[in-house]
This record gives sequence, structure tokens and C-alpha cells, in this order.
Amino acid sequence: METVLKVNGITKRYSGFTALNELSMNVPKGSIYGFVGKNGAGKTTLIRVITGLQRADSGDYEIFGVSSGSKDIVKAGKRMGAIVETPALFTGLTAADNMKQQYLNLGLPSYDGIDELLKLVGLGDTGKKKVKNFSLGMRQRLGIAVALCGKPDFLILDEPINGLDPQGIVEMRELILKLNRENGVTILISSHLLDELSRLATHYGFIDGGKIIKEMSAQELEAASRKSTRLKVNDTKALVITLERLGLQHTIIDDKTADVFSSITFSDLAIECAKDNCTILSAEEHDEELEGFFMSLIGGEKGE
Repeated sequence: METVLKVNGITKRYSGFTALNELSMNVPKGSIYGFVGKNGAGKTTLIRVITGLQRADSGDYEIFGVSSGSKDIVKAGKRMGAIVETPALFTGLTAADNMKQQYLNLGLPSYDGIDELLKLVGLGDTGKKKVKNFSLGMRQRLGIAVALCGKPDFLILDEPINGLDPQGIVEMRELILKLNRENGVTILISSHLLDELSRLATHYGFIDGGKIIKEMSAQELEAASRKSTRLKVNDTKALVITLERLGLQHTIIDDKTADVFSSITFSDLAIECAKDNCTILSAEEHDEELEGFFMSLIGGEKGE
């Protein structure tokens, strides 16, 4: 499979702290790559390294097959657009003027395409409205428009939906899918909002402690996710007594809901629960969510 980004054993250390520990990963061409990890796992550090904002202590990376140590890496890097942490925008300017500034930075010969890009991200009618009066969602979309100047084939988005309201999240999701499916842009998304990421990603890289601990496609994730029986009960405290007595693996969702991962016979479980004054109100098959799968990978507890 052709890769857009290949990272080879990158290490990045700060005083007394290793942010990236011989990290390796591969982002396939045409994918939406979900970069999954807790805060402090190394996601933003890696993004800053591959966008040239920081230097790695060791290891290298390739963009479109060009090594970071090659003199041609600057040219290859021009095929990449990125938003790192928050969009760098001129708040006293309009959306169009922000775009013009980026065109000048890139040395583009004319302003052709600005109106088209603003329309693409849903900002075609902002006119003379200054960015300081934009909503957070509008600023995020303008940041993407700025990152798309120069028509990159690879887009890196660091927490693009962080802080957005539900409508803003939907708009951002639709934009990302459109860029990928209609414009053929490969996209790497770093996010801790795992439920939303699962609606987008075609591939995943799970990072913990500065290392990639697992890479897989969305199809492989679906196959690997644990199946469970989701129980609704009158009291999960009583249910826990039953499940621990029977040695059944489980996760408590709330005071009325639990997932049981072990194979169970409903009638037998109901009889055992009755002994502990627990009543099963309903039971249904349930697939493990992305967050649960990630936490099982790193050996943590859900909600940590």
C-alpha cells in the first residue's frame, strides 16, 4: 500500500522527559488516519516534528517517499498542509485577506482560487466580517482553508473539533469527509474525541508513552473490538457481586448499565443475579466503542 507519511524510529527528548520513543507509523494514501492517544502521549510533538516546527533527536520520516534528510524535503513538504494546535489567523482581517496573506507566504503567483476555497469550507459569504467576530467553528474552518492554500495532497489536523458545539462538529465532520472523498486529500487527524473520530477514520494509529502501540484499518478495528452483552439492571452494585462471584469480565457504565464481555447464558445469569437481589431489566448485544478498545490496549481504565 502506498504511503503518504512514513515515520521511522523518531525519538524526541526534552529535559528529563522522552516525548517520542523510537516511534514508527505509516499513513496510507487516500486514508483518514485517526491518531489516537491521551493528552501527553506525544501526538502534537510528532506533528510538530513532521511539519518542521521541531527537530527529532534521532530517526527520520518520509513524505511522499522523500526522506526528511533529503534536500527535496522542502519541496515535498509543500504538498502538505497543517493546523497545529490552533489556527494561526489574523483576527483583524477578513477571511479573504487571511487567505491572501497565506498566498503571499507561499509565493503563489495570483489570488486565483481563494473564493473557491472559502466556498468549499462554508465561508464564501463572510464578506467584510473580520475574523475576531467569527465563531470558533468558523475559525477552525478558515484555518483549514488556509492550510489548503497551495492545494496540498496531505492535510494534518491537530484536534480540529476541540471546543466546537454539536453543530460545529457536524460541519467539521462533513468538511473532512468531503475533502477526503471528493478532493482526494489524505488526512491525519489527532483527536481525543474518540466517538467522533470513529465516524471518520479509515485507519488508526494508537499512541501511548511516545510509541505507536497498534496500527490498523477501521475494518480490522471492527473485527478486533470485543463483543459484549449490555445489561440494564436495577442496581449495578448488586450486579457486580454476581459477576465477580461467577468470574465474568465486565465494565460498569453507570448505576443501571454494565457490559459483560464473557460468554453468558441469560437465563442462568438471571437466576444468579436474583440471589443477590439484582433484577435484569434488559439485555442486548453490544460492540465495544473505540474508547474502550483504546483503553484495553494501554491497560487503563475507561474514563481515565
